[in-house]
Amino acid sequence: MPPIRKLSAFAACCAAALSLVACAGAPSAPTPAATSTPDGPAYGPELQGYDYPHPVHDFSFVSQGQTLHMAYMDVQPQNPNGRTAVLLHGKNFCGATWDETITRLAAAGYRVIAPDQIGFCKSSKPAAYQFTFQQLARNTHALLASLGITHATLIGHSTGGMLAVRYGLMYPRETEQLVLVNPIGLEDWKAKGVPSLSVDDWYARELKTSADGIRRYEQSTYYAGTWSARYEPWVQMLAGMYRGPGKAQVAWDSALLYDMIYTQPVVYEFGQLSMPTLLLIGQKDTTAIGKDAASPEVRAKLGHYPELGRAAAKAIPHATLVEFADAGHAPQMQDPEAFHAALLKGLAALPQPAK
Repeated sequence: MPPIRKLSAFAACCAAALSLVACAGAPSAPTPAATSTPDGPAYGPELQGYDYPHPVHDFSFVSQGQTLHMAYMDVQPQNPNGRTAVLLHGKNFCGATWDETITRLAAAGYRVIAPDQIGFCKSSKPAAYQFTFQQLARNTHALLASLGITHATLIGHSTGGMLAVRYGLMYPRETEQLVLVNPIGLEDWKAKGVPSLSVDDWYARELKTSADGIRRYEQSTYYAGTWSARYEPWVQMLAGMYRGPGKAQVAWDSALLYDMIYTQPVVYEFGQLSMPTLLLIGQKDTTAIGKDAASPEVRAKLGHYPELGRAAAKAIPHATLVEFADAGHAPQMQDPEAFHAALLKGLAALPQPAK
């Protein structure tokens, strides 16, 4: 029996407590201080002890028979332009990693909503949950509805790009525009020969997560062998959850999420997207889920983002492609000036409805 099962009673107690205070927009409880270990800070399973750049609110709701909460930031502009941007983080990222993008968008007049999805970061880590992109899209839609937001631009990075596509397919009339920032899911890894890993396999892998492992992976895959001290806080943010008392719960949800990503491709449905879509693609990205488990022959075929971005731009009916020649998986962090200039230009290009 995996250690995660021992946490089920605790999760049930938390759910019962949350059900008594279910609400949208309530500020989250005071954050306990992080503890220190020889390897770095240790955070709770919901990133307790890690401060976000803006106030964090909780949206509590019932899903799959349990009361859960989504943490989110809601940043209001001083001079609103009437539009809302929803930022969807990636698998190895959190709402906080959008910090500079939030600042740029708010300064340009956008209301910015930056949630942590269920299973990630400051949001609930259920002991049992059927993770699907449809479910995460429904959760996000419910959050926006609770805030009175009926139309929004969805900006998804990495795994958040897969979620943004699913959201756009499910809620086309409410999605003004999609922005996909080095999304994964531009190819079907299973169909290309990446072998399946069981949830138990993923769980065993995740239990071994460390700052050194995160850093090596991101340097080689995300940043084409380069590194900057600017990326280190995000490494420690993730690694801190695996140093804390909730390590097993964090690893278990992460394993379930990897299985979701591998088994639920969106690439076959690009042609059904009806809204304007902006593709912002760092050309040196090589991300491909499970590629380290694939044969050398299969691995050589994966993660070619220059080709994948152009193929996606052809498949999506109303797509605009912007390429960043020297950027990898996270151009918003690696080259923030070029990225945000392209983002704001692409957002401003959205046709305005006739009055």
